[in-house]
This record gives sequence, C-alpha cells and structure tokens, in this order.
Amino acid sequence: MFIIKNRNFFFILSGLMTLAAIGSMIAFRPWNVGIEFKGGTLFEVGYPNGRPSIEAFKAKVDSLNWVGTLSQETGTDGFIVRTKALSEPERQQLVSTVSDSGQTKIEERRFTAIGPTIGAELKSKAGWAVLLVIVAIVLYVAFAFRGVSHPVSSWVYGFVAIIALVHDVLIPTGVYVALGKFNIDMQIDVLFITAILTILGFSVHDTIVVFDRTRENLKLRTWKEFETTVGHSVSQTFTRSINTSLTVLLVILTLYFVGGATTKNFALTLAVGISVGTYSSIFLASPLLVAIEEYQRKKKK
Repeated sequence: MFIIKNRNFFFILSGLMTLAAIGSMIAFRPWNVGIEFKGGTLFEVGYPNGRPSIEAFKAKVDSLNWVGTLSQETGTDGFIVRTKALSEPERQQLVSTVSDSGQTKIEERRFTAIGPTIGAELKSKAGWAVLLVIVAIVLYVAFAFRGVSHPVSSWVYGFVAIIALVHDVLIPTGVYVALGKFNIDMQIDVLFITAILTILGFSVHDTIVVFDRTRENLKLRTWKEFETTVGHSVSQTFTRSINTSLTVLLVILTLYFVGGATTKNFALTLAVGISVGTYSSIFLASPLLVAIEEYQRKKKK
C-alpha cells in the first residue's frame, strides 16, 4: 500500500527520468549511429600468428584519422573495423596499416560495404519492428483482461502497459545516447535495437504479472476499494518481481564483465532497461491504474 498511497512521488520521479532521457536525445544530436543505419564499411581481419592488443590495433586504425571509426575484437584472433564508405585505395591503405605495411601476416576475412539506401531501409524496419511489438502487446493485454472490465476497462490495462513501455524504452535510449556522445564504441546498431525489443518483452511480462494478480483479486472481491486491491496485489508480487529481475541482472552483468567486447554494449543496455522495466511495473503501471480509476470515478460524480 505504501507504493499506491505515494504514487504522486513515483509519477514525478518517472516524469523527471523521462524528461532527462528526452533531453539527452535532443541535446546530443546527431546520435552515434552504426553503419547498419547510416551506411559505411565493415572490415574483418584475422591475425593467424597472434593478434596485437586492442589498444595497439586501435592506435593503428586511428592513425588514418577517419572520423567515427570503431574497432572491436572478434573471435580469438581477429578484429572488426566499422568505418565510413571506403574506396579501393582507402581499403588498400587500411590493409597496409593493420598489417604494418605487409610485415605482419593477416587474413582479410570480410569486407562489406553498406550503402546509405540500405542503411535507411534498416532504420525504417527497426522503427516499425519496435512499433509493431508495442501495438501487439497492447492488443494482447486488452484481450487477456477482457474478463475484468470493472471498475476500469480492459483497454485501460493495455493503455497503462503502453505508457510503461514507452517509459522503459526512452530511459535506456537516453542513457545510451548520452554515453555514445563521449564513447565512439557505443553506437546505435542492430544489437541496440535487439536489446530494446528484449526490454519490451521483459517489461510487459513483469507488468502483466502484477496486473494478473490484480485481476484475480478483483474476481475474489477480497477488498471493496480498487485502490486497496491494487495495493495488495503489488505487495503480493513485489518479492517475486525483484527476485526475478535480480537473477536476470546477475546473468547480464556477468555477460558485461566476462563476455566479449562485441556484447558489452548489448549487456549494458539490457541492464539499464531491465532495471527501469522492473521499476515501472511496480512503481508506475499499477499506480497509474489507480489514478485512472480515481479520475473516472470523480468524473462520474
């Protein structure tokens, strides 16, 4: 009941975090976008006799002075370079640089050019993917709670879930954009979109668990007031939600600290998103249900 009775505090806190995230996305434009969305070149090179350190490799690539170039380790003996669109002379210059002018044996494993048209298409598809997932979640929630239409409509549950999802997407995106402004390695790429879609699924799952307990308590009519019913439902699922999230976070943090360089940003985005999603399912979604029910009741009077 503490959460429900102090819902205005949590509404203000959520609002401030969301505004900060939106401010970050506006202030740090243009975003640090990967070549998948803006076009460019992906170059993979292997060192069969043992690769140099990532710091030494980055120093070689950085000597070319190509703005926005990203270098990452891959496998046990290779590196991936993401950079601007390269001409054939520039490709040869890159090969010469990473092979120390031919003195170090390398294997050119992949050289892929992504044009701006393909990048724009991928960006559009990523946006549609996120939008369609959100719409599908709303429809599912409204259908799943069709048997509970009093004192709030089943569509209200879907509407509240959408607010929570938007909240859960904006905050990790704002954090990631801010970090990407100061760290070239943190680019908005396909892995970032994958992390956002994963966050959407986890967040709505956690929210539905609380809503489902509310639905059961409404059918049992244990408490007359809707506010009391929702408050007890949150209390009954609080420990379960926290324990589930902590378990997932433990795995993600292990991936961040122990996993490869290519999954670090993915794991970081998931960690932030799941933390925010757990917060919203407990401190935002259910209190919003109560606020809407209270507003409808006052409007009828």
